[in-house]
Amino acid sequence: MERPRAYLDHNATSPVRPEVAEAVARSLVELPGNPSSIHREGRAARAAIEIARAQVAGLVGAAPSRVVFTSGGTEAANAVLSGSLRRRGLPAPSRLLIGATEHPCCLQGHGFPEGAAEILPVDADGIVRLDVLEAWLAALAAEGVTALVSVQAANNETGVIQPLARVAALACQHGALFHSDAVQAAGRVSVGHNITPVDAVTLSGHKLGAPKGVGAIVLGEGATLEPSFLRGGGQEARLRGGTENLPGIVGFGLAAELAQVALPSEARRLAALRDAIAAGVRACAPEAVVFGEGAERLSNTLCFAVPGLRAETALIALDLDGVAVSSGAACASGKVSRSGVLAAMGVDPALSAGALRVSLGWNSRECDGERFLAAFERLVSSLYKRRERAA
Repeated sequence: MERPRAYLDHNATSPVRPEVAEAVARSLVELPGNPSSIHREGRAARAAIEIARAQVAGLVGAAPSRVVFTSGGTEAANAVLSGSLRRRGLPAPSRLLIGATEHPCCLQGHGFPEGAAEILPVDADGIVRLDVLEAWLAALAAEGVTALVSVQAANNETGVIQPLARVAALACQHGALFHSDAVQAAGRVSVGHNITPVDAVTLSGHKLGAPKGVGAIVLGEGATLEPSFLRGGGQEARLRGGTENLPGIVGFGLAAELAQVALPSEARRLAALRDAIAAGVRACAPEAVVFGEGAERLSNTLCFAVPGLRAETALIALDLDGVAVSSGAACASGKVSRSGVLAAMGVDPALSAGALRVSLGWNSRECDGERFLAAFERLVSSLYKRRERAA
């Protein structure tokens, strides 16, 4: 019999919560109608979507009418950063100022032409340089240029939380639009009070225990997308045509509500588990480096490296030993490559080549941390033995 595995890769995707799976299954059977139809079945489907809309809005403290459902965080970010984001009373943005540690769906998925996008540097902990942002915004405002600022709420690799309230204040002061990718942060930290005013927040359901394939854009008051980013129907306030993914949206809504209700207690619980794992790593490998340790981080995320230990070797060995973790972002079709996030933070390439990410979630328990540490100790022990033989 296969021994129990420890799944510690919630930042890549969080297993579907049992309550969510049940709600999704019920919707498949009990809600057969198209949400755009006017008959009873259609109205029931529409009502389920509107309940979910309110539940997702609660993640960021927004009005339900401001939520636009998408196929995921990538589509949401691509749509917002296409150049179509508008705010009442402002010209269309013609420059993009985007953080150096943003997710690839933002860094590579925006629609601004070459030369119109500037990369905002970060410090050694991965915090965006506010002095640089302020200087660039002031210069653009003096030229009469409207900018769009895109800074994530929390990093998917290191868990580092950005000072969104200060970023938002600078954007507002200089007449710029502001977008935040809150895919990793929503449901894990309180997001809403940190990003007012904000023009767009992007979210993804499968980080919270919802099914894969559903996300959302939450637009600020006075903000819209012009033109519609997916045309061919009047769905989602005429911004995204196409029949809605009803089961996915129902699951997203419930997962959002469950995460929001449990947020304070879960943050404490996962922080304790994360710190216990970090202490165990250092007890086993005192030379281990924790990335972003000097900044505020998500309670569920630990990103570290041990000099001389390569990520490819570690991931395979840990997987064979019953532990699932990642190295950097899980967006490269199973490939392990150097982290652009750590490169932006100035981490030595040899060290970043060994970066491992442990990310916890709703079903993570102390025994999972213990399994990881036992497997990690065996891995490090074999590494030292190989070094001794080589010497």
